[in-house]
Amino acid sequence: MNSSAQAAAAQDNAAHDNAAGGGQPDRGLPGLLYGEAEEQLRAAVRDLLRERADWSAVLARTETSEPYDTALWGVLAAEVGCAGLLIPESHGGAGASYREAAVVAEETGRAAAPVPYLGSAVVATAAVLSAGDAELLSGLAAGTVTAALAVPFASRPGDTGRPGSTSSQGASPAPTVRVAPPRPGDPAGQARLTGAVTGVADALPASVLLVPADGVPAGLYAVDAGAPGLTVTPVVSLDQTRPLADLSLDSVPARRLASGPDARRAVAAALAAGAAMLAAEQLGVAERCLEMTVDYLKERYQFARPIGSFQALKHRAADLWVAISQARAASRYAAACLADGDADAPVAVALAKAACGDAATLAARECVQLHGGIGFTWEHPAHLYLKRATSSSIAFGTPDWHRASLAGLAGLPPAPAAGGPAAMKAAGAQ
Repeated sequence: MNSSAQAAAAQDNAAHDNAAGGGQPDRGLPGLLYGEAEEQLRAAVRDLLRERADWSAVLARTETSEPYDTALWGVLAAEVGCAGLLIPESHGGAGASYREAAVVAEETGRAAAPVPYLGSAVVATAAVLSAGDAELLSGLAAGTVTAALAVPFASRPGDTGRPGSTSSQGASPAPTVRVAPPRPGDPAGQARLTGAVTGVADALPASVLLVPADGVPAGLYAVDAGAPGLTVTPVVSLDQTRPLADLSLDSVPARRLASGPDARRAVAAALAAGAAMLAAEQLGVAERCLEMTVDYLKERYQFARPIGSFQALKHRAADLWVAISQARAASRYAAACLADGDADAPVAVALAKAACGDAATLAARECVQLHGGIGFTWEHPAHLYLKRATSSSIAFGTPDWHRASLAGLAGLPPAPAAGGPAAMKAAGAQ
């Protein structure tokens, strides 16, 4: 069975499972194990990425002017159906859930694949689903449209753009684009946007940009990537497999998708989905780094014995395995909460992003160090994963920010300021 056939069977099974309740218990915590449909989807995606995106091909692409593999994305999006996993069958999608979407994210992380899966099939799709635009949903599901949400990659779920804000309900970053006055001859319903957005992920291969804009009315707007007045400029990015871009808009024609609270909810939903699925991608990065490291520890000999037999290295590998196992549980719980519309989703997403971000950066650093000299060379894939892990740990909120957000979500009081009255009182009590 080829990748497309495997994926089609997995999507059929996923849709059936969702219709029947996903095989999850009606009460209590959601199941964290992978279902049969998810494993079939994983096998299809992994086979394709192994064939089309092995690390040497990914590395070679980073040295070209086309870092994104648009041909590979076309196969993943249209033939395998990854672009439409979250989109209902009524709009041409698979009618699956965030559980299946997380599996694909894990696999793209394992391969450090240079495809806009996260930006288009997750973040932008979540925004369009919330806005309810049927035209864009159909194009996204078919793979004929690739979209990106025009917010900085470092935007955080629930961040209103005001200092100290950690609310997770219906908030979104403060827009840096405004609705400009119309021009004579503009058709009814068309808006024009002016402003700039920096550090946008997956904007380079996008055919449509979803731009939050302030004004009357404030809203979320769809902008064609070839629209006059729009400039998309690549910037030097740490992760060369996911380059960032700066956007400049000068009275660019746009179509409104949502306005007011609906627009804010769409952006907030997109950022929450992005954080959760990026956590799943980080899990894939961490798992691949551990696999490569363990394989090397078994193969590399020193003093006539494999270096993996040394107790100190065994301990480091074991600690890494524990961290990844904990991260996997957090990631699966976040995907399940989003899939089920659970009220605990903001807590689960914050926990997953913190745990998976730490696990990925730790695994990537250990991979580089435990490979010795070869781990520091350009010809070894370790640096691709280190860059992906480091860049992803900053995106959609750092682990530290999400841990602080968890405290607020759990209703805990803020930590006393260093040297403040509360801290001095606590010190005196000791």
